[in-house]
Amino acid sequence: MNRPYVLLSAAMSLDGYLDDTSAKRLLLSNDEDFDRVDEVRASVDAILVGANTIRADDPRLLVRSDRRRRERAERGLPPTPLKVTCTIDGELDPAAKFFSAGETEKLVYAPTGSVPGTAARLGRAATVLAADDPFDLHLVLADLSARGVRRLLVEGGSTMHTLFLTHDVVDELHLVIAPFFVGDHAAPRFVHSGLFPHGPENPLALNETRQLGDVALLRYQRRSTT
Repeated sequence: MNRPYVLLSAAMSLDGYLDDTSAKRLLLSNDEDFDRVDEVRASVDAILVGANTIRADDPRLLVRSDRRRRERAERGLPPTPLKVTCTIDGELDPAAKFFSAGETEKLVYAPTGSVPGTAARLGRAATVLAADDPFDLHLVLADLSARGVRRLLVEGGSTMHTLFLTHDVVDELHLVIAPFFVGDHAAPRFVHSGLFPHGPENPLALNETRQLGDVALLRYQRRSTT
């Protein structure tokens, strides 16, 4: 397999929304689950989010626990995994926390034609790499594998979830379900419409259910990897 093991993680409402449409970010999880996600982050080689997530949420994507950061350093790893994003138009702010927070390397994959403009915009904030034109996810994953990424965590948003799932490159799926509804058709959902390989005739395997306060964790895996 010329790609990393891909773990996709998302928190959503009971009706499948990742957020609402208010200016304030909707909290779909709790401290117990935040610590679980931090543990997962500490276990991977790279964390990937889409450009829309960087613009909307301004995530830092760092391992928060001092102990976990120390344990990674003791293993000869950077305290926080490599940070990765994918963009079509290159409209990214180099002052965003994705780029400014943490000393780890930041990689930006873009269609070949938009690489020069993206690189000029970001300067030294990140390394900008060509991902063919049109954008080729398999090329991105092969390049990450060649850079030593064995485990990749995908943390959103809807476009990245849809891209990875429809390309059938997700090995493990962590879904956290919040105990409420959003009910706003304009809000972002877990995935967009698409042709998903894991339909009723080829379902994922449910390997774990866990209560974390008022939220529920559902952990799925590809049946070929269980």
